[in-house]
Amino acid sequence: MKVRIRFAKYGALKFIGHLDVMRYFQKAIRRADLPIAYSEGFSPHQIMSFAAPLSVGHTSEGEYLDIEVTSQITAFSGDKEILKEKLQAVMVEGISILDVQFLPPGEKNAMASVAAAAYLVSFRQGLSLPHGWQKALTAFYERDEIPVTKKTKKGEKQINLKESIYRMEVEENAFGTSFKDSVFADREDVLEDGVSMLLNAGSGENIKPAFVLDCFFHTSGYELPAFALKVHRLETYKRIGDEGELVPLIWEK
Repeated sequence: MKVRIRFAKYGALKFIGHLDVMRYFQKAIRRADLPIAYSEGFSPHQIMSFAAPLSVGHTSEGEYLDIEVTSQITAFSGDKEILKEKLQAVMVEGISILDVQFLPPGEKNAMASVAAAAYLVSFRQGLSLPHGWQKALTAFYERDEIPVTKKTKKGEKQINLKESIYRMEVEENAFGTSFKDSVFADREDVLEDGVSMLLNAGSGENIKPAFVLDCFFHTSGYELPAFALKVHRLETYKRIGDEGELVPLIWEK
């Protein structure tokens, strides 16, 4: 039986990397005494799959992890809330369990399912952004094509960035509206206006919010300094149906 877990990463733990998060959950699952399945072979390991590794320094409430358990009925009585409570009881400050779902047979694992991710990006206080950047951002997104050069492991390639930006808009007073219900975002020392975006996060064309904003500001002759952004992932999505509708990785009809 496969189980999908949605969790938030925030606070000081935003500075630990993906491999450390993976080791943390391996230990937490043992502390929670969950009947997790192990791989076969000379060096067995817990069977788990993370959806989309989060960049160091980013916060999120849209992180996902799949695990395989040896028994659903005896361990949880078929109740996902029991599993959620057992996991949350062993979490440290900086990681919170938000939801749990028992996956149907044949469901693709989290990593293979990822198609898109939603972000809210804020700018650190002290930045002097170009005058009228908000209108310029709207015009940038409304272009038919946005040709850019993207660096990959195999070198550089030309892409149409517009194809990977599903939505992008200025969030006025972002921390008074978009973040009002989030207790996980880093709200300190940021400018009032931010940017919300929905981006391609599939394995083929995974696009980062910082790359999009770097490309945008470069068109106006402005270079974002290092550590200029605070990035918060709101949700991670998969595609369903013949039309490829985007829905959260934990989704029920």
